[in-house]
Amino acid sequence: MSKFICAHAGDAKWEIALGSCWGQVRYQLQDAPRPNLGWCYLTDHYTQAAGNIMEALREHMPGVHWVGTVGVGVGAEGVEYFDEPAMVLMLADLPPDSFKLFSSPQPLQTPPEDGSNGFEAFTALVHADGGSPDLPIQLKDLSGKTTTGYLFGGLSSARNQPLCFADEVFLGGLSGVAFGPEVPVLSRVTQGCQPVGPQRTITRAEGNYLVTLDKDRALDCVLEDLGLSLDIPDPELRNELAQTLAGLIAADEDVSAKPGQFGTNTEVRHLLGVGRQSGVLVVAEQIAAGMKLAFCKRNAEAAKHDLLRIVGEVRAQAEAAGGIRGALYISCSGRGGPHFGHRNAEFQMVSEALGPVPLIGFFAGGEIARHHLYGYTGVLTVFTGAA
Repeated sequence: MSKFICAHAGDAKWEIALGSCWGQVRYQLQDAPRPNLGWCYLTDHYTQAAGNIMEALREHMPGVHWVGTVGVGVGAEGVEYFDEPAMVLMLADLPPDSFKLFSSPQPLQTPPEDGSNGFEAFTALVHADGGSPDLPIQLKDLSGKTTTGYLFGGLSSARNQPLCFADEVFLGGLSGVAFGPEVPVLSRVTQGCQPVGPQRTITRAEGNYLVTLDKDRALDCVLEDLGLSLDIPDPELRNELAQTLAGLIAADEDVSAKPGQFGTNTEVRHLLGVGRQSGVLVVAEQIAAGMKLAFCKRNAEAAKHDLLRIVGEVRAQAEAAGGIRGALYISCSGRGGPHFGHRNAEFQMVSEALGPVPLIGFFAGGEIARHHLYGYTGVLTVFTGAA
């Protein structure tokens, strides 16, 4: 079984943090196979030093390919570093030719149909800049280049430069690592919002303007679901809508979910505005007639139960597949310990529920699973022990 190890540290000086991580790595690599793939997630306090950090990692670990990104927070094991200088690392020795890095300058290629002389990507870890043009289209195209169609990852949430790493440091675009069938993974999405009304069908929309739901004015529908009257004063209406989100499901997606819960195919988007006279709502997404929509709100208790549920499911399935070698957990930058009640709470829940396995991740500006771009969710991916 391939060995995964992780390390993490925080310090105002990146050199000290890296030195601490390197000490942890050396200790764990005693009598272990030499790794060939590494993950590096940095908080945006280290953005300006990202190039130097990548260079130092290559010097410490020649022959290792590195992927990662920068965010407002990172996590490892049961520790979260939020809005403070820190880095987390994970290293693995994987079968030769079982993975391939890609980036916007060197995109992932579709292998020949006859399977000759081409790397066959089963899944892919993706890091991206949320400001990349046509990002949903790019994700769908990348998904189509994998056998399973499954992507997992997240957007940089850096407040300065949304850097991503794939052996080099990139500003903008998509990058990451694709895995072949020799690197089996299990992945699940956990939702952080709960519906406050029924699922409705969009019957008229123009761009990001939501006009009618089930042929009724969109504004009337959201007021009904929130239990508000039509004569609510404008300031109160704006405040209520600022706390309400739209859970969207594409017309061609499976919409099954338990009552009062969202399925994993639900993409949550903000409401950006309202036309009081027209009854139109402005949604932070391009929408179309035929899509399904349910208004929702963030709910920490529901998010906790859903997180523990998916971690339990992943662990049980992984144990049947030979165990967990390592894990990545990418959560929304609007979640984290404070959202769940105390510092480190989210990563502590994941770490304790998974058991003693290497675990790292970061807090993203948007989470990726399959070809979807989510918000207020967590994406847990584990590398199993199956050959």
